[in-house]
Amino acid sequence: MHKVNKAALAERIAEKVGVSKKEAEDMIAAFVDVVMTTLQQDGSVTIAGFGAFSAKTRAGRTGVNPQNPTEKIQIPPVTVPKFKAGKALKDCLKKKKPMPAHTETSTPGSM
Repeated sequence: MHKVNKAALAERIAEKVGVSKKEAEDMIAAFVDVVMTTLQQDGSVTIAGFGAFSAKTRAGRTGVNPQNPTEKIQIPPVTVPKFKAGKALKDCLKKKKPMPAHTETSTPGSM
């Protein structure tokens, strides 16, 4: 099993796109910032074929105190991040076909 951390991801992006590692790190930081900000504002981020990031609020509920099983406790509502994999990513993992090559779908400033 291969694990890719942020530094290794930046190296791979830099090689693939032809930019410096610092520029790739900045791209990753900007992506993470945009996703987090969008989710905080109750939005979602969808990358066609790859997947969708969203936030979901879990309802509050009554639970049991694990240290005292006879005591009921109120668990407050909480907002959690979600990721739903897209078809191309699922197919890639099923070894049906490789992920499509990077294609430019937007121009700078079109967001």
